[in-house]
Amino acid sequence: MKTSALIKMLSYLCQANGISGDEASVIETAAHYLKKYCSSVEIKNGNLIGVLDCADETAPHVMLDAHLDQIGMIVTEITDDGFVGVGNIGGLDRRWFPAQKVMLHGKKEIPGIISTLPPHLNNGGEKVQKMTQVRIDTGYSAEELREILSLGDSVTFTGVTGELAGTRFTSPNLDDRAGIAAVLYAVSLVYKEKLPCKVSILFSNREEVSGCGAKTGCFAVNPDIALAVDVSFAGDGTKGTGEPGKGAMIGFSPALSREVSQDLVSLASEKNIPFQYEVMHGKTGTNADDFSVCREGVKACTVSLPLFYMHTPVEVIDIQDIKSTGKLIAEYLRGCK
Repeated sequence: MKTSALIKMLSYLCQANGISGDEASVIETAAHYLKKYCSSVEIKNGNLIGVLDCADETAPHVMLDAHLDQIGMIVTEITDDGFVGVGNIGGLDRRWFPAQKVMLHGKKEIPGIISTLPPHLNNGGEKVQKMTQVRIDTGYSAEELREILSLGDSVTFTGVTGELAGTRFTSPNLDDRAGIAAVLYAVSLVYKEKLPCKVSILFSNREEVSGCGAKTGCFAVNPDIALAVDVSFAGDGTKGTGEPGKGAMIGFSPALSREVSQDLVSLASEKNIPFQYEVMHGKTGTNADDFSVCREGVKACTVSLPLFYMHTPVEVIDIQDIKSTGKLIAEYLRGCK
């Protein structure tokens, strides 16, 4: 897959909406790409699962995971004066809420603005609103809103999706559309090859709220090995952060398989694929935590992409990290024993 095709695919994935529990749109987009490579693709309990067949029934079974859902909000109230009250879906930092543009997904999509006082009236010192105080202004009256919106409808943050200077890319939902893109890139490199392992792809739901998709998806797939491809914190490489453009962050944690972690490091070094260490002292906060205790236990590892401004409408990734992550996963599948 050429870089231009990868960027186009990532753009389409990011333009599809899908907060936790309402991932239908992004499932449709991801399935469109997955069907190009897999012998079978199915939606099972909100998860999207694809399979690369292997003739050897005794071969190891590797599962590649990236989660479908993004952070957002859910409609909890339509006030009599025509404002929309919301609750959070996933971890949100309300400091950046004021004056943000959002999209409300009802019977039709309608844009809105999170209400805020102008600085002339508060001297720039307005306190951070509680979630129960957040109000969205759409311009519609209460009567009109109640014809369009229902309680429980989704709200997503509106941000720019596209390329920045160099090899950087921005979108509100790169967590974890970048991971999906990395998995698809890896599969595009190997799907025509005779691999020494069976490969299943799990694009899981509800990671941001409960990890339900990881639990049910891993149980259904029943792999021997699982790689959770997610994002992690970008920075200058210190204090547990990864440097953008320097490759995948290979996880080391007591919750992970040290064998798989070391195999990935050895392989990256041998194949001259850039990588970084991500050392965690406990659980990883990713789907890998659930994979490691699925059924009798699965050898799980994290392969993460450094991401700036996580859980905001302006997340930033380096396209080179998606490519190097995909290459590392592809080489792992080629040499899996």
